[in-house]
Amino acid sequence: MTTRNYTVTGMTCGHCKASVEKEVGAIDGVTAAEATLSTGALTVTGDNFTDQQVAEAVDEAGYTVTPA
Repeated sequence: MTTRNYTVTGMTCGHCKASVEKEVGAIDGVTAAEATLSTGALTVTGDNFTDQQVAEAVDEAGYTVTPA
């Protein structure tokens, strides 16, 4: 099991947080995705997922991500 941390920019509300968590949580191998609205932190846990997959999922949700 791998846990990686990222920083998401652009999240301003609960809907933003939920959108990011939903998109990232749908990645094959991801077992948990938790975003923190106040800090922009995103913690992703699972196996066999890549930073590129996370970036694409966050982009699909309408936000920008960088490794923390």
